[in-house]
Amino acid sequence: MLSLSWNTMRTRLSGFVGAFLAVLCGTAIVAACGVLIESGLRAGVPPQRYAAAAVVVGGPQSVRPEGVDILGGLPAAEQPTIDAGLATRVAAVPGVRAAINEVDFPATLITESGPTKPQARAHNWSAAALAPFTLTAGEAPNGPDQVVLDADLAAKAGAAPGHQIQIETPSSTREYRVVGVVSAPGVTRQSALYFTDDQATALYGRPGQVHAIGVLADDSTQADDLAERVEQALKDDHVEVTTGTDRSTVEFSDVSQARAVLMAIAGSFGGVALLVMVFVVSSTLALSVTQRRREFALLRAIAATPRQIRALIGAETLLVSGVAAALGGLGGFLVAGWLRDAFAEIGIVPSDFELALGPIPVVAALLLGVGAARFAAYVAGRGPSKISPVEALSEAVIERRGLGRVRTTAGFVVTAAGFGVATLPLFLDTPLVAAFSAMAALVIVIGVGLLGPTLVGAAIRLVTGPLSRIAPVGGYLAAANSRANTRRLAAAITPVMLAVGFAVAQVFSQTTHADAVRQQTSAGTLADHVIVSQSGGLPPAVADAARQVPGVASASSVVRTQVFTTTTMGDKVDLEQGSALGLDGDQVRGNLDLGTVTGDLAALTGDTVALSENQADWMDKQIGDPVPLHFGDGRVGSPRLVATYTHNLAFGDFVFPAALARAHTTDAVDSSVLVRLEPDADPTVVTVALRALSPTVTVGDRGALKAADTTAQEQGFWVNLVAFGVILGYIVIAVGNTLVMTTAQRGREFAMMRMVGTTRRQVRRMMWLEAGLTGGIAAVIGTLIPAVPLVLLGIGLAGDPIPSGPFPAYLAIVAGAVLLALVATVIPTRLALRVGPVTAINLRD
Repeated sequence: MLSLSWNTMRTRLSGFVGAFLAVLCGTAIVAACGVLIESGLRAGVPPQRYAAAAVVVGGPQSVRPEGVDILGGLPAAEQPTIDAGLATRVAAVPGVRAAINEVDFPATLITESGPTKPQARAHNWSAAALAPFTLTAGEAPNGPDQVVLDADLAAKAGAAPGHQIQIETPSSTREYRVVGVVSAPGVTRQSALYFTDDQATALYGRPGQVHAIGVLADDSTQADDLAERVEQALKDDHVEVTTGTDRSTVEFSDVSQARAVLMAIAGSFGGVALLVMVFVVSSTLALSVTQRRREFALLRAIAATPRQIRALIGAETLLVSGVAAALGGLGGFLVAGWLRDAFAEIGIVPSDFELALGPIPVVAALLLGVGAARFAAYVAGRGPSKISPVEALSEAVIERRGLGRVRTTAGFVVTAAGFGVATLPLFLDTPLVAAFSAMAALVIVIGVGLLGPTLVGAAIRLVTGPLSRIAPVGGYLAAANSRANTRRLAAAITPVMLAVGFAVAQVFSQTTHADAVRQQTSAGTLADHVIVSQSGGLPPAVADAARQVPGVASASSVVRTQVFTTTTMGDKVDLEQGSALGLDGDQVRGNLDLGTVTGDLAALTGDTVALSENQADWMDKQIGDPVPLHFGDGRVGSPRLVATYTHNLAFGDFVFPAALARAHTTDAVDSSVLVRLEPDADPTVVTVALRALSPTVTVGDRGALKAADTTAQEQGFWVNLVAFGVILGYIVIAVGNTLVMTTAQRGREFAMMRMVGTTRRQVRRMMWLEAGLTGGIAAVIGTLIPAVPLVLLGIGLAGDPIPSGPFPAYLAIVAGAVLLALVATVIPTRLALRVGPVTAINLRD
């Protein structure tokens, strides 16, 4: 059978090109997702500040409450701290040469031209040995007013030993004398400066706590062996012992988050890509098999059994998909690199995040690609294999009407499932609703694709009537051809419809969600001014100082963080992550409108929390109840519920007192400060006074908070645009592929028409009209399919059934689909018409 398949393929290479490209591109995307998932598990950024430390001890880098399985944990959103006293116990472990505590906090150098960027990180001098940093000028710090800068930071600030510089930290802003300059060749990600150990501990502001412990090993000790001994010594202390690349997860706060985000994006993206690949490969193979109906009919007429027909199709598919999947799997490395670069440009992963290039994603993608193709071949081969020998020859000429019972049932079930998912925004109030709507549209498109010939036939009967009046010859021929070959036209329309529906759903679900967030944020922000930092977070003292400015009625710190909660479903415990806000409860009124509030926001002090109504209902909590949760740094808490509110779309589901939220963040700073003025205050005078609070502050209007609120939303939009843009590109390739295949197979048909008197111009006009019909029907159906999910999304988010988004983007999507249909149809038609009719009529199908 393989020999027969190979001989068939050698003489019909053009017929297998479409299937080859579909499997090749689909496998490359799936392999790329696998590479990103593997990279999220075991890749990252090489350590820099801890390069000399064989082992680094830090706080737990993931949150995994009791009952949550190992795969259900989530990375800590903030860097946790650990007990400083653990260093003494680590130093006693055999093989440890030194155990050095390190504190890590933001510091901004302020020069005559303003704050230096990017923001530097400050540490205690003894931790300089962990890189190691070496003095290139001056001496080590020896007093509370002395500081050592790294060479890059000194150059930016124009500072040298003996110079006085101003430094802002979360604790204070004051002048220090530069006493030394250090360098470490491998430290490139961030600038560093060093205070004395006592001064750094005081500025860190967390007595008895440190960021990490760096462990220097004896020359004869292996890092892995030492890590096991350290882990054993600290097994009851709730810490994480890291070696190798994992050390960077403690060193850099963005690495753990990047790994988790990369896995989440690649996982969801890969699932959608696999679903689309199965659909596209199935459609392409079905079209390829349909084009060979005459050949299979002849085989059945000469006594080939149904099993032999299916085996032939399966063997051909195995040969084509095997080669395509192998090449696509290798190409996945290139796609993964491109995606990593795109995500780095957006800011989702660090630009120096390395990929793990192993064989597992390639093998998995190869198996999935071949498996999808074999499944598609089985489904596509069922029809031709059942042709009876008596009906074979007539069946090869006349297109079969109607759909099989299995395909019809599957189409209705899948479509109904898509509409079911589309209703979720009416019942769920979560940032994931936009993704649900996009997924619902994709599922509905696939369901409609299964019902394609039936739906397309109905659409064709509605629109083909006017074609004859548009062009008496070409229009009549296009209408007649379309009515007689609804399956062929459905095969061409379905991928175009998929592209339009997918693109419209993806773009407008994101814009509808973002617009609802913007509207609620704008309506809920009442402050007259918003203070933000030019370099990073704001020291908490800024809010206190702002309250003392004449003309200021209230000033509330805004701290942005994350929170983790658990949900028990039977025996399974799920961990969920949500956005949280820290506010000064007694300063909120007049600065923020959290919607309908039950309880007292002024009571938001100490160990308390306010929840959105949806979150309170979900957790079954009433005013006064304790709310069990994990803060962003993984610490367990149980604050008392003092209020509920309704504007969670803009402000998240959790609001803590600013001091409580700040204590569980990496840098213990404010994201911004909201300022409300007295009714008779002079805004200009107050603005000048607020700007004088710190050299690093910027005073803006309430729109500044809106911009800060939408940063994460904008990143999510661009991530989806990049990720699903790749899938859309794959769909576009499939569209062009399908249209070229459906047109190229009609060479004999064109020849027959020309032999009975039809001119080339009339044939071309017929194909122009068919292409326009294909693009037009696909655009209309592709628009109607996501309309239902988008309408339900708008109602669920903002009570407005009209989706939000740029109308020119919709026009571009539709125009692109129609243009693609025209190009992919007209070019093959021109090529086919170059062959003389006598020659073409004798060519083999």
